[in-house]
Amino acid sequence: MRCIGRCIGKWLLATVVATVATAAMAAGAAAPADQIARGRYLAGIANCAACHTNSSGGGAPMAGGLPLHTGAGTVYSTNITPDAQTGLGNYSFEDFDRAVRRGVARDGRHLYPAMPYPSYARMTRDDVAALYAYLRAEVKPVRQANPAAEMRWPYSMRWLLVPWNWLNLRDDPVRTDASKDAAWNRGAYVVQAVAHCGACHTPRGPLYGERGIDERSRHFLAGASVEGWSATNLTGDQVTGLGAWSKADVVEYLHTGRNGHATSFGPMSTVIAASTQHMAPADLDAVATYLKSLPGARGETQPFRHDPAVTAQLEQGRFDAAGARQYATFCMPCHNASGRGFARVFPPLAGNPTVADPDPASLVNLLLEGAVTARVSTAPTDYHMPGYGWTMEDQELANVLTFIRRSWGNRAAPVTEAAVAARRQALGTPAPEPKAPAMPATPR
Repeated sequence: MRCIGRCIGKWLLATVVATVATAAMAAGAAAPADQIARGRYLAGIANCAACHTNSSGGGAPMAGGLPLHTGAGTVYSTNITPDAQTGLGNYSFEDFDRAVRRGVARDGRHLYPAMPYPSYARMTRDDVAALYAYLRAEVKPVRQANPAAEMRWPYSMRWLLVPWNWLNLRDDPVRTDASKDAAWNRGAYVVQAVAHCGACHTPRGPLYGERGIDERSRHFLAGASVEGWSATNLTGDQVTGLGAWSKADVVEYLHTGRNGHATSFGPMSTVIAASTQHMAPADLDAVATYLKSLPGARGETQPFRHDPAVTAQLEQGRFDAAGARQYATFCMPCHNASGRGFARVFPPLAGNPTVADPDPASLVNLLLEGAVTARVSTAPTDYHMPGYGWTMEDQELANVLTFIRRSWGNRAAPVTEAAVAARRQALGTPAPEPKAPAMPATPR
């Protein structure tokens, strides 16, 4: 009974403190320093800066304007600096809370769910108050108007978001599982709510709603397609998921962008550089604890087994399979004849979940445009993989990717020339110069 009394007392004290702090902010008073610091940390986990800063366009931090390409059109992130005209300067805490957790702006407009309010809806009010305090206290106000969304009909009619929210918006808190420890429950909250991992890694239905919000759904974190990238399966599948990774592997990857199984690239490098590398060790452990508890979504129970047959062929200079010669020329210096790469620098291709992913979009992007690892404080430099779209034709690229996806024990489906051509067009990658025709042999 004493324990129950102490717990109730702590809960009441926390509620009173949060209420007083929120009231003080509403009255224009400065927020407590510890609340601002917590908001700064939560903004990092939520990766607010990455979406609300148009870095490639020279935009100011948190001033918005970043184009977010969706299946229904293009949405631009909004200005969340405390500017009174174009940002959040005139937002009360209640206005802010409604925008973050309900997807409704101060003027009553419904926000498109490219802003992951369906995940943020499950954040605690205290955490939203901390975010509000941080944005008002430490972010420099910038006057920058918000570009209008460019959505296809009928998605351009915002009133459709009302029934969409009825179907997809859940505001019940993240479920606490009494049978699990504190680390698991903290990890569930970070993954499902603040870090909104499901917004990218959970497949969506025909109306673009996530097909699962927590571990009770077999679709939750089972992999999805996002802005032309294949966001990988984070469940316990042995080949295409995290089944072969230990909890320490997950922590290392989120903290450094690399481990013995993979190296970050594309959007995930941005997430690691701006967000997860700064997470507290306890939160990294909690996220890894939660992710490693998820059963496989695809029923993969047999671990990957390396087949050395292709290694021997490459080492002997035998290029029997289509794409093998190009692999030896462009890929083998970094990824080896064995496909095992150099751990924590050049990732293995043999048994790599991204290589085995049913959706090859990320691999096509990598070969067309190249990639860069996450820029983290734990590494002296980031590593760049060059793109080969300028020197290899679509069929050649398809052959290389098919070779990689079918070698060393990998069993993924082939990549078609049409798939490469579609991504080349979407990315705007220039085609290689036409090859000169071979000169006929001079008669003797």
